[in-house]
Amino acid sequence: MEGLASLGTIPKVSFPPISSSIRRSKFLSRRLNCRPSMDALSRNSISVASSSSPISPAIRAQQTESEAGSAAASPVNESEENDLKVKEWEVGMFQDEVAASQGIRIRRRPPTGPPLHYVGPFQFRLQNEGNTPRNILEEIIWYKDKEVSQMKERRPLFSLKKDLDSAPPARDFLGALKAAYLRTNLPGLIAEVKKASPSRGVLREDFDPVEIAQAYEKGGAACLSVLTDEKFFQGSFENLQKIRNAGVECPLLCKEFVVDAWQIYYARSKGADAILLIAAVLPDLDIKYMTKICKMVGLTPLVEVHDEKEMDRMLAIEGIELIGINNRNLETFKVDISNTKKLLEGERGQKIREKNITIVGESGLFTPDDIAYVQEAGVKAVLVGESIVKQSDPTKGIAGLFGKDISA
Repeated sequence: MEGLASLGTIPKVSFPPISSSIRRSKFLSRRLNCRPSMDALSRNSISVASSSSPISPAIRAQQTESEAGSAAASPVNESEENDLKVKEWEVGMFQDEVAASQGIRIRRRPPTGPPLHYVGPFQFRLQNEGNTPRNILEEIIWYKDKEVSQMKERRPLFSLKKDLDSAPPARDFLGALKAAYLRTNLPGLIAEVKKASPSRGVLREDFDPVEIAQAYEKGGAACLSVLTDEKFFQGSFENLQKIRNAGVECPLLCKEFVVDAWQIYYARSKGADAILLIAAVLPDLDIKYMTKICKMVGLTPLVEVHDEKEMDRMLAIEGIELIGINNRNLETFKVDISNTKKLLEGERGQKIREKNITIVGESGLFTPDDIAYVQEAGVKAVLVGESIVKQSDPTKGIAGLFGKDISA
C-alpha cells in the first residue's frame, strides 16, 4: 500500500501476522459476517467470481453484503454503527490492494485512516498526498462513491427489483450498432446527449435533451448515450427518462460512473438499454460480476478501456462483447486518436476478431477523416458527443461528421 506509515499493534490484543493474501482474505471474511440468507439472484451473481483468485471470498462477501439489499429495521447503536464503518473500511482497503495489483490507478475513495476505535491486526494511518484526487476521474469516482451510498439508503435494492417489472422493455443496443454498420458501411453512431464536461465546460446553453435526441435519431444515429452524472456533466436520470418516454426508438446508453452494481438496477429501472463500465475504475472481479448482472436484467455493458493493459485485462474476461477505446488520457485529458489504432494492432486485434468483439472509438472524433482513420483500424462503432451536440442543427452535424447523410 502506498503511503503506509507507522505500524503499531493494539495493546492487549494479539493477532498473528498475516503473511499472505489468503490469510488476510479469511480475516476479512470473518469480519464481514455475511448474512447466510441470500436470494437466488445474489447467489447466481456471486458465482461468476473466479474461484482461482485467493481474494475472491472476501470480495464475494462484500458484494453479497452490498447486493442483498435488505437491512435490519431496528435502529443500530453507536457500537454497531462503528462496526459497520470498520467493515466498510477494511473491505475498501482490500479492494484498493486488489485494484493496484491489476494496474488500476484510480482509487475508489480517499485514503483516510481507520475508523475510531478500530481493532484489527494492525492499527495505522495512511499518509500520502492527503485526500486530494490525483485526476478528474478520481475526483468523480470519490464523489460518486458517496452519492451512490446515499441513494442506496433511499432506494434499497429490493425496491429497485420491483421497479424492473414496470420498466420499459430493454432494446438490443449491440444489435442496433451492427445493423447500422451493415446498412451504411460506416461505424454505427452512438450520439451523446451531453450538456457539459469538466474539461470543456458547458457545451450547449440551449440544452433540450429530448430535442437533441430526436435530431440525432433523424440524422441516422444508431444509439444514443445520455449523461446521467449531475455534478460534473450537468446530466440526470430525468433526461434519460424524458428521452425514453418521448418515443425515441434508438437504444439508450446510460453514461454513468459505475462503482456499485446497484447502479445497474437503477439504470434499467429508468429505461436504459446499456450502461458504461470503466476498466480504469473496476477490478476484473467487479467487471465479471457487473457484466453478469447486466445480462440478467437485459442491459448491454459497454466496457471502456484506455490503454494496452486495460485491453488485455478485458480480453481475458469471457462474455464481453462490446469494448470502447477512449482516446483521452485520464491524467492529462489530452486526446490522441492513434491510441485506437495502437490498441487494435497485432495479437490484440486478432484476439478481438476471434472473440467477435465490437469495438467503439471514443473521444477526439470531429471529421470524416477521423472516422475513416478509426474505421480502418478496426472500429465498427463510434461514440461522439462534443463535435455534434455543439452544432445548431445536430442532424446536419452528423452528416458533417461522416461526410455524407447517413440517415435511413
